[in-house]
Amino acid sequence: MPNRLAHETSPYLLQHADNPVDWWPWSAEAFDEARKRNVPVLLSVGYSSCHWCHVMAHESFEDEATAADLNEHFVSVKVDREERPDVDAVYMEAVQAATGQGGWPMTVFLTPDAEPFYFGTYFPPTPRHGMPAFRQVLEGVHSAWTERRGEVAEVAEKIVRDLAGRELSYGDASVPGEEELAGALLGLTREYDAQHGGFGGAPKFPSSMVIEFLLRHHARTGSEGALQMAADTGERMARGGIYDQLGGGFARYSVDREWVVPHFEKMLYDNALLCRVYAHLWRSTGSELARRVALETADFMVRELRTNEGGFASALDADSDDGNGKHVEGAYYVWTPEQLREVLGEDAELAADYFGVTEEGTFEEGASVLQLPQHEGVFDAEKIDGVRSRLLAARAERPAPGRDDKIVAAWNGLAVAALAETGAYFERPDLVEAAIGAADLLVRLHMDDRARLARTSKDGQVGANAGVLEDYADVAEGFLALAGVTGEGVWLEFAGFLLDHVLVQFTDSETGALYDTAADAERLIRRPQDPTDNATPSGWNAAAGALLSYAAQTGAEPHRTAAERALGVVKALGPRVPRFVGWGLATAEALLDGPREIAVVGPMEDPATRELHRAALLGTAPGAVVAVGTADSDELPLLADRPLVNGEPSAYVCRNFTCDAPTSDVQRLREAVGGGNAV
Repeated sequence: MPNRLAHETSPYLLQHADNPVDWWPWSAEAFDEARKRNVPVLLSVGYSSCHWCHVMAHESFEDEATAADLNEHFVSVKVDREERPDVDAVYMEAVQAATGQGGWPMTVFLTPDAEPFYFGTYFPPTPRHGMPAFRQVLEGVHSAWTERRGEVAEVAEKIVRDLAGRELSYGDASVPGEEELAGALLGLTREYDAQHGGFGGAPKFPSSMVIEFLLRHHARTGSEGALQMAADTGERMARGGIYDQLGGGFARYSVDREWVVPHFEKMLYDNALLCRVYAHLWRSTGSELARRVALETADFMVRELRTNEGGFASALDADSDDGNGKHVEGAYYVWTPEQLREVLGEDAELAADYFGVTEEGTFEEGASVLQLPQHEGVFDAEKIDGVRSRLLAARAERPAPGRDDKIVAAWNGLAVAALAETGAYFERPDLVEAAIGAADLLVRLHMDDRARLARTSKDGQVGANAGVLEDYADVAEGFLALAGVTGEGVWLEFAGFLLDHVLVQFTDSETGALYDTAADAERLIRRPQDPTDNATPSGWNAAAGALLSYAAQTGAEPHRTAAERALGVVKALGPRVPRFVGWGLATAEALLDGPREIAVVGPMEDPATRELHRAALLGTAPGAVVAVGTADSDELPLLADRPLVNGEPSAYVCRNFTCDAPTSDVQRLREAVGGGNAV
């Protein structure tokens, strides 16, 4: 018989709807029930494409005896971290403070007042590797709750007190300058893996936000070292197993430092961020590999993640059926030499050589993850294209990984920005249309009549959870990119509505510090606040970037001031932990450059207008904003009082309250906005 999760919209919660565990969704009613029964709460947090979440579910939550223990002695609450990042953030901070590490599944025991007192992540069904069995943990917690309640209460109170004491030290009120950005570059150089690209060791994560900072730093200062790190990292990732060499798109991370074996889940946010940064890498270098990867990743998102409503699904699972009824990680993606021979016949040897498939295998049980190793010889491009097509067609016959169809506002905002820019750069109007479709869904379904955002939707049904700071910031970022590409002022207007909420609901009026939840959101044991980037830009840094771009487009002083105040934390953190404030550093680069404001005036159907607009979009000046439209348009503020010059389409470039002379010369415009090497 299904439990209470059967009525939820989250694919992750629905995965647990038939468990024998009497799950509750996160709700006041669940804690009321714990109070009434005088039992603790088991909080289990995960997400639908999390491999070890699936493992623990199969081993423990589907087990009748374990479920009986849970149902008798606990109120069990299941949370999708992607729907409730605020709940996840608060308790993850407690887990990390107590154990020194965190991850998912996250397992936390709470009092009926939601105060945590015992923590963990994955627990096995039997003791192993120094970890107790999950049922041993349940027994220990139940025993402590019934026999040592005073001790439990003391621990819970101390943890809540300690968390309250971890309020963010805001740092300097002034913005980062040359010294801090140079210090951040030096810090990244120290952590850079010169042999394999990327930063740090295994597991190695794609560094999209750091690469964006490096590209902007190079554009502003001419630093060849910054460009080299960005370009080499981009190439190594694109040639590695972390990139899907057949279907495009990136896996979540690499388990090794060489980018060979990925953790196979594919997340919308990674692919949106990487699509955009590879497009920017092409813009800076003209790299054909960067161009191909940007387009293939965009095509992957549209082909495999777009939903019937026009938005983009959250993720594809790491695991899939191996063809023998067994769910195995990576089964959809890996190949043995024998499988190549079955599909390709005499071309199998060529494919094995080209994609690095060996008899021993690079993954498990003799299978290999496809890569693009550096080769001495030259391959016939047409033949390789044929091999790739045949392998892709054969792979399509395999059982596909599950898809999490949940639409997350923030991640769709990132996808809108990526697809709008990639479509514009490579003259792919279908990608711009896909961006508009997702943006339209966000407005129609996720925004209410007061421009308040809902975090998620699924199958056209909006979720109950309020948007958090990253939703407002990333959706505004997407709308701003769309305004620059399309010249449609409505997207700038919508971005303004969202950023006004950021100023009122998420910003501390005294310090300028930002919170992850709105002032009127559900009160948790503390109000989450994190300025560090992880898999996505932090809400804090994303908001700083969107506020700065909006101010450049509109001249709105409160938004510019808010962006500058928010960047104070980047001044403090940038030189110390540059890998974790990449988006903040990229925004600081934009601030130091102006950012530049580019207005292209002329009829959109005129080829000269389109050429100037394209040159403006392809400028590498950090964070430059672009407006395009007719001289008499009131769509975008940057177009005001900007007439044609000698009756010809013209471009105006301004920064720091100073403007260059308007020009109708495309080459002069390129020089004014940093033309890069793109053509």
